[in-house]
Amino acid sequence: MPASETRAEGIAARLSALGLVTRVEEHARYTSIEAEVPEALPAEAWQEVLEVVAEADRFGLLASSLTGRTLWAAVQRTVPATGDVRGPGHQR
Repeated sequence: MPASETRAEGIAARLSALGLVTRVEEHARYTSIEAEVPEALPAEAWQEVLEVVAEADRFGLLASSLTGRTLWAAVQRTVPATGDVRGPGHQR
């Protein structure tokens, strides 16, 4: 499993351990983790939640009176290293 997938799964597991229900989705360039944040989340838990999502490459919080609060985090996928990305027809 690539390091980026391991990071994303670790973030999701830690958020779940804090009592949040998470969703993980794979995208072409990143893996996203989302969690609904209940209104009754204690202030102490917010500190832990922020420490967890700070391990992601990007994170944020969407808040709306209609949909509630959704925490999101994104972990960039690891790009495989290659010797020559220009291809055989573009050698110097």
